[in-house]
Amino acid sequence: MWPVVWTALRTYAPYITFPVALVVGAVGYHLEWLVRGTPNPREEKSILELREERKLQEQVGMDSTQVLSLKEKLEFAPKAALNRNRPEKS
Repeated sequence: MWPVVWTALRTYAPYITFPVALVVGAVGYHLEWLVRGTPNPREEKSILELREERKLQEQVGMDSTQVLSLKEKLEFAPKAALNRNRPEKS
């Protein structure tokens, strides 16, 4: 008798597991919705928009005519890479 039952279960497994999975998924979905509550509609700004706003706020108090020259920027670079062919400063 058991071999017949196992064969029937193996044969009809997709027809049994799909409705069970559907019910479990639906119950889980609704339980999660009840726990979380209704979602609050809010507009989140993207990372790029937040970065642009932050950069604009940083530039508000700065004088845009005072910038570093390229020679001053090179001083922060590693000496081993960029000072090989450059003559030493006296």
